[in-house]
Amino acid sequence: MTGWMPPEAPLAHPRQDLGRGFTDTTAPGTGRIDLSVMLWRAAAFVPAACATVLLLWGFLTWFATDGTTWAEAVLAALIGLGFFWIALTFTTVLGGALSMQFKAPAAGAPVRPLDIALVVPVHEEAAWDVFGNAAAMLEALERQPRGHSYSLYLISDSRGPRSIADEEAAFVTLRERLPGRRVFYRRRATNTDRKVGNIADWLTRWGGAHEAMVLLDADSLMGPGAIGDLADAMSRDPSAGLIQSAPRLIGAQTLFARAQQFSNAIYGAALAEGLARWTGGEGNYWGHNAIIRIRAFASSAGLPHLRGSLILSHDFVEAGLLRRAGWTVRFLPRIRGSFEETPPSLIDHCLRDRRWCRGNMQHLGLLGTRGFHALSRFHLFHGAVGYLLSPLWLTLLTLWAVTGVSAEKSVINYFSPENPTMPNWPEMSPVDHVWLMLVLYGLLLAPKLIGAVALVAAGTPVARLGGAGRFVASLALEIVLSVAYAPILMVQQSKAVLAALLGLRQDWTPKSEGTRRPLGDIARFHWVETGIGGLLAAGMATGYVSPWLSPIMISLLLAVPLSVISSMPLPRLLPTPQEVRPPLVASRARRWREELRAAVAPVAAE
Repeated sequence: MTGWMPPEAPLAHPRQDLGRGFTDTTAPGTGRIDLSVMLWRAAAFVPAACATVLLLWGFLTWFATDGTTWAEAVLAALIGLGFFWIALTFTTVLGGALSMQFKAPAAGAPVRPLDIALVVPVHEEAAWDVFGNAAAMLEALERQPRGHSYSLYLISDSRGPRSIADEEAAFVTLRERLPGRRVFYRRRATNTDRKVGNIADWLTRWGGAHEAMVLLDADSLMGPGAIGDLADAMSRDPSAGLIQSAPRLIGAQTLFARAQQFSNAIYGAALAEGLARWTGGEGNYWGHNAIIRIRAFASSAGLPHLRGSLILSHDFVEAGLLRRAGWTVRFLPRIRGSFEETPPSLIDHCLRDRRWCRGNMQHLGLLGTRGFHALSRFHLFHGAVGYLLSPLWLTLLTLWAVTGVSAEKSVINYFSPENPTMPNWPEMSPVDHVWLMLVLYGLLLAPKLIGAVALVAAGTPVARLGGAGRFVASLALEIVLSVAYAPILMVQQSKAVLAALLGLRQDWTPKSEGTRRPLGDIARFHWVETGIGGLLAAGMATGYVSPWLSPIMISLLLAVPLSVISSMPLPRLLPTPQEVRPPLVASRARRWREELRAAVAPVAAE
């Protein structure tokens, strides 16, 4: 349906050839190498690499008591790979924490007003929520336009009769209550190429009328300051093809969602700041809450098919294509007022992760794309490794479990002349076990503590964190929850990786309003974790498995009850600054959603 759209303004959006380099002749170029960015990269990668080398040296020295075998070398390499990514996160957060203590540089060139489209793809979501958020954003922008002009496009791929009726009723109500605004709605006749095709259809038919677009997810919400800051930044930087904001999570009500929301709000700032520092103009794209130069994107970032299939996680690839063509991709984490929502339960999170995993595994086949910047390739690899680490850690934990507590108490025998394919490692003393656990947990927990301290040191009042006592209690609770859920997520991500590598289809359906599931469904979903936990418990009871694996055993054994409580509504737990002092656009969006839901309900009932 296009009856609620403006006249078409066609724009070419050719599919790119991944086997041949491409330069956009209209791109002004990325300029000279930024020395400060190179120093930040060195500060992040060099210490992480050095720490990994030291760890590998220590393990290989330990293994080499009777000569290092190929199996020991492979094991050391796996340990080193996993450790490097942990160390890189640590150095990134540490660098970000230091950077947060300094004010951002003053704005440079004057702003030229831009004609901007707010584009919201919709697919079978609750119409009142999506349209309500969009209305609140447009209404707020009209009060703080900063000279830029805005048009709102709601582009739908919904197919269900109920969804279509809800969307049309919500749009009619929206137009009636916002007369004279540039608000448009279109539903495609066919869902060619899913979300990528939905955006491409809008781009090729109406994109030529605008200079830039702010792309939003169905659950995105951005205040006028955030959108204005993105627009100003793009206006000042003619080399920028895309500028990404750092969305904060809002609206969480359940235990699991609130833990995710708290982690994002408290620890995410330092991580995002550090990431922005060492990526510079070779940043990444997260698919939403970003501003994009339309003609740059249209000419440079058209996605081809891969052996007849879609590129699933399109955002990383589009960022790489823009940078390849000569445009910069920037990340501005200090922009305030950019928000999104998070899945309400552990199972919803895992179901979404399955789709993301398939896309990230697909990126491994795109590492050889012609013309990609080295950092664009790193972003693709980093996304894939984020999932591959789960089966890696699961493998290492399995080896730890089956090698037992000593040569006499082991599921397998160590390497010996009689069994030459297996290692005869020296036994670890209890003190060595303690030190190993302290180092691992220290590296995993240190970024959280550093991020929390940096947030307060950078000027966030403790009162906006719920007060000092409540803030410390929230930190402790979030750490306990992250430790409890991490082994379950490790197993679920390992399953997702295996399914992706075997080509097994695991579709993800957006969450519905209800977050509770029958206990039987939850038990079936977590049967693998429960089984592994039972095996570990049996091994410990008979003395064959190290008791140092008890935290992991308990988590896996209790996967079902932990999953049940993950969806419990606990709206006052783990407060964040966005809740203690809610942004005006969030309050207004809530009212808009209620009004549109009331208006849509009678139509849906007919």
